[in-house]
Amino acid sequence: MADRSLVLDANILVRAVLGVRVRSLLERYGRDVDFTAPDVAFKEVEDYLPPILASRGLSPDLVMATYEPVSVIVQELPLPYYAGHEAAARALIAMRDPDDWPVLACALTRGCPIWTEDQDFFGVGVPTWTTDRIEIFLAAST
Repeated sequence: MADRSLVLDANILVRAVLGVRVRSLLERYGRDVDFTAPDVAFKEVEDYLPPILASRGLSPDLVMATYEPVSVIVQELPLPYYAGHEAAARALIAMRDPDDWPVLACALTRGCPIWTEDQDFFGVGVPTWTTDRIEIFLAAST
């Protein structure tokens, strides 16, 4: 088994809660792949998920019950863990979306790719995977 790690962007965490495909991939490969995300990605999901649920007429309690297992599979990385790469991450992503620096800093700290649907990460010097292609990476870890 290969040693594989991935940093997840907040949009992947949202997809894991609201959809089936991402959650099933996390569950299927969770023993072989170290899924992580910065603390701010979890905060972003917790802030943005309730309005998304309300707009779709979904029960927050029911959906948040799905969020809990996802937050167990995906390890939350605190700011002190990735702060050492803040300056480099900010410089690399400044022209695209400066708010995304924590995800990039985590990837730089861990030396691993990012799983995202956000094109702002493309071309910043870190491999980036989208959900439609991620299973190529995940399958190589089993």
